Amino acid sequence: MIISIVVAADLHNGIGVNNGLLWHIPADMQYFKTITTGHHVLMGKNTYLSIPDKYRPLANRTNIVISSDSSFENEGAKVFSSIEQGIDFAKSNEEKEIMIIGGGKIYEAALPFVKRIYLTRVNHTFPNADTFFPFIEKHKWHLKSSKLQLKNDSTNYDLMFEIWEK
Repeated sequence: MIISIVVAADLHNGIGVNNGLLWHIPADMQYFKTITTGHHVLMGKNTYLSIPDKYRPLANRTNIVISSDSSFENEGAKVFSSIEQGIDFAKSNEEKEIMIIGGGKIYEAALPFVKRIYLTRVNHTFPNADTFFPFIEKHKWHLKSSKLQLKNDSTNYDLMFEIWEK
């Protein structure tokens, strides 16, 4: 099974503020949906709770939530106390590629297991960011593909859709 991360980050690796996203970019949301649909998605409890109620759990995906709160339950989500347990659950379901979707602490803890990163680079810096994605150590990773999307009426920023692999 491939263990992947899906993340959007600004030029300084900012990914969030106050347990939410720094931006609303429809093109990135569509990319996220395309990549993750049909897969197991693993996330921390705060990331899960930051998803608007009408989208939670994420449709057409097996939602795995990591929480140290043993009393946390949510219909439509499988809850585990560790990333390893969540990964083992996906393996037991014969998942081909599990998608780790946040937040910052989950990304950092999962990075040693990860073989692929789907990175949307937002060509902007958000000074109010309080959550960050770890910097990619480029000597350990290679850029498999990249695609530029220039800003348009629905996107105020240039985007670079990158896939990195170990």
